[in-house]
Amino acid sequence: MDTLVVILMNIKNVPHMFQLIFANAFDFKAIFGGFTGSCIMFGVKRGLYSNEAGMGSAPNAAATADVSHPVKQGLVQMLSVFIDTLLICSTTAFLCLITDVDPQKYIAGDTANAAGYVQAAIHSTLGNFGPIFIAISMFFFAFTTLIGNYSYCEGCLAFVLKRNLKRQEALVFRCIAIVLIYVGAVSQADLVWNMADMAQGFMVITNMPVILFLGGTAVRCLNDYRKQKHAGLDPHFIASDIGIHDETDFWK
Repeated sequence: MDTLVVILMNIKNVPHMFQLIFANAFDFKAIFGGFTGSCIMFGVKRGLYSNEAGMGSAPNAAATADVSHPVKQGLVQMLSVFIDTLLICSTTAFLCLITDVDPQKYIAGDTANAAGYVQAAIHSTLGNFGPIFIAISMFFFAFTTLIGNYSYCEGCLAFVLKRNLKRQEALVFRCIAIVLIYVGAVSQADLVWNMADMAQGFMVITNMPVILFLGGTAVRCLNDYRKQKHAGLDPHFIASDIGIHDETDFWK
């Protein structure tokens, strides 16, 4: 919401904003500099934090959804990628570029103070309220992310053990989680980012072969969904309809 307010208050700068975007997007020096440097890799790594597409973490939440057909939840997951990456990230970029704040002031060597740039951009339009709003928003985003990731971990642990955690086991697990959160909060930012990037890299390496292996099944699910929709039905999935005859937990 604050992003839209800033854009509307600087509506006269919209042509200049798009000029900056296209000028830099098709600048050959910047393009080849990005390929030879770390720009592309940095974008890929941060993109994973934005939408988690292909990483295998978001399905932990999707798998708990109560739907009649798996494609229904799959479409919801695709929509979340669109909202996170195209809408939120794009409006944040517009927020920064539409103001008169010079981004060069927030680049030191090979590092960039991206958070400081965003705060300065919103402060230039909304005054002291802008950074305060961002701080409060980041607190809630961080808190809900911690709760969500903890839920993922506890659910995965229960799956590995093939049973729910006992009360004492859950208490120990939560204490370990609190310690890890504290260590992450007081550690150097570069160390935390590098460890997180490494952990997510391992997740992608593990998950991508699984995606390729299950790709054919996903396509058959989509075709079954489309067939039922074209017939005017509310799609209900039955595993045997797409050739799955093995024992399944759901949709038998």
